Amino acid sequence: MASAAERDAMRRALTIAGLGPRGVNPQVGAVILAADGTVLAEGWHRGVGTPHAEVDALSRLAPGDARGATAVVTLEPCNHTGRTGPCSEALIAAGIARVVYSVADPGARSSGGGARLREAGVEVEAGLLLESGHALLESWLTVQSLGRPHVTVKWAQSLDGRAAASDGTSKWITGPDARTDVHRRRAESDVIIVGTGTVLADDPALTARADDGTLLPQQPLPVVLGSRPVPDDAALHRHPHRFLQYSGDLMAVLDDLRMRGAHRVFVEGGPAVAASFVREGLADELLVYVAPVLLGGDMLALRDIGVDTIAHARRLSVSGVQTLGDDLLVIAIPASEGDA
Repeated sequence: MASAAERDAMRRALTIAGLGPRGVNPQVGAVILAADGTVLAEGWHRGVGTPHAEVDALSRLAPGDARGATAVVTLEPCNHTGRTGPCSEALIAAGIARVVYSVADPGARSSGGGARLREAGVEVEAGLLLESGHALLESWLTVQSLGRPHVTVKWAQSLDGRAAASDGTSKWITGPDARTDVHRRRAESDVIIVGTGTVLADDPALTARADDGTLLPQQPLPVVLGSRPVPDDAALHRHPHRFLQYSGDLMAVLDDLRMRGAHRVFVEGGPAVAASFVREGLADELLVYVAPVLLGGDMLALRDIGVDTIAHARRLSVSGVQTLGDDLLVIAIPASEGDA
């Protein structure tokens, strides 16, 4: 059973973990406690190639000062050698007597630190403040389970499923409340993706903006899919981040974005790009903004997704419906086999 001092130390570890960058590696914090609960040292992971949180904390102590102490860590100490050595071995070598961690490491190569510590006679307790630990590492854990960034595909449509009028105009199908929600979700994403067709037709800025038009503090990295060149005077060139452009295999695109540290990808257009992610099974979440207007015509919000008969329909589970002014937001995820 974790002590009050250990619970306080875990809260502190969760806080300092957030000082490290979010990216390929998880944000991790560690606090070293003396037997009486006094804080001896703390540390956090500062990015790829730097010491892990446990080693960072231990480095602030003189040799022998950690003997008999407790290490409180947000993530199970790793048990493999990569750019740095195994944290489990570093803790054992330092003489740590007890390790308390929040979240188990899901990695096939990096997990097993808890077992290694127990094997060496270290007392181990797992799952302290687990809900908070998962909240801290949510996007990183999702990447570990999927093997790629989490993908949200968004589109806006009329009640009859059109993304634009027959002349191609589409601003604005939805109202201001829906657009505010989209900008909030852009700011929560690492990457925003559109196709060259959308760039050429709409000249989007792909920034996350407040209602008054000012930029929000967090901006997604803009990505363009397609081989057609982006015009020199396109609004994308004024984005705070330099845009990336890809053509070809979507999984290769997501792999590259993951290596760049992306956890959340927001696919915003247009109908062909949205359809490609759905068709290849790469849409983890769908956000469909539905406006109470009728447009008719053939400007569908979603193009061919490979469904040639009703038996092959892509079944979804609706996880939420929100009213945004006059519009509706339908949030859906792919249905599991049991739900189909």
